[in-house]
Amino acid sequence: MFDPFKRARSKATKKIRRATVSAMTDAWGAMLEPAKARARKTPEAKGAARKVSGKSSVGKTASKSRIPTTAQSKLSVPRGATFRNETFKSEFGTRSYKLYVPAGVQAGPDLRPLIVMLHGCGQSPVDFARGTGMNALAEEFGFLVLYPGQAREAHNYRCWNWYRRGDQTRGAGEPALLAGMTRHIIGSQGIDPAKVYVAGLSAGAAAGLILATEYPDIFAAAGAHSGLAVGAAHDAASVPKAMQSGVPGQRHTVKVPTIIFHGSSDRVVNPRNGRFIAIRALEPFDRLDRSEKCGRTLRGREYMRTVHQVGKGRPYVEQWTVHGAGHAWSGGHADGSYTDPKGPDASRAMVQFFLKHRTTKKRRNYAGL
Repeated sequence: MFDPFKRARSKATKKIRRATVSAMTDAWGAMLEPAKARARKTPEAKGAARKVSGKSSVGKTASKSRIPTTAQSKLSVPRGATFRNETFKSEFGTRSYKLYVPAGVQAGPDLRPLIVMLHGCGQSPVDFARGTGMNALAEEFGFLVLYPGQAREAHNYRCWNWYRRGDQTRGAGEPALLAGMTRHIIGSQGIDPAKVYVAGLSAGAAAGLILATEYPDIFAAAGAHSGLAVGAAHDAASVPKAMQSGVPGQRHTVKVPTIIFHGSSDRVVNPRNGRFIAIRALEPFDRLDRSEKCGRTLRGREYMRTVHQVGKGRPYVEQWTVHGAGHAWSGGHADGSYTDPKGPDASRAMVQFFLKHRTTKKRRNYAGL
């Protein structure tokens, strides 16, 4: 039977679906964006400061962190170093970025490592650099830092679009754009192509894991802080469940050394997501020895560090659960958004983990590096 209203209903349904997805995207994007009116310190960190003032249940059995803190490292550019704004254009889009080149690297002939840092929703490259203190570590260890910036036109809250199918595969969308940007820096800045790494926070962590799994010929290791596993969501409508309940994501077939940080009291991205990231990262490896260690930082945060490695060799998967921490970069500087200065230094831990890994020559040849 002919239905004169079928076409009109179809158009209306499509409009409603688009509006619903848009509204859901705005809702969770707003939830992730730092509140402008509040202090830079997270409420979780402030509450923890009160809790640790009394006696601890761990007591004398807890060990102090051996990883020094960079929480006091404010954003500054030493003489001889540069922290410049640039723009990268490709067939997959245009994005601005900040590139930090340490003072000791400027005139040196040696090839240097590169760490790509992907900020979270509502953040900027400068804010992320300030909060993580990664530039200070670049001076100490001699690597360059690339901070891509998400465009407002690409997402209302400057979130990386990790949840869209078109931004989850090699050779398409934001992964291709960010991989192209990274290749540009490798070729123009004297980067050691065997020592390129990616790390991120929240949406940036999810996007970074996609980069590392889709481009293992470029990235030797990945760091995920408060993130989600690859494939945890496939559109805006599936994001809330992934964030609030945790989703295992898709199976990994490529070995990607991964270090994970997640706060046990994260109310934005369920801590189960951190465990799922670790499970997926372990899948391609045959058998790794596992060890656990409990500790407490000088500022009072307790944590569990789980390391998977072969014997006493380098770790391939390392997971840190920071007890009582919320959705914040552990050990970060209070001047940056989404930071928890009381936690173990995630930035230093990631750098130390990264520098133990290199891409294979076979993988680099595939990438033409």
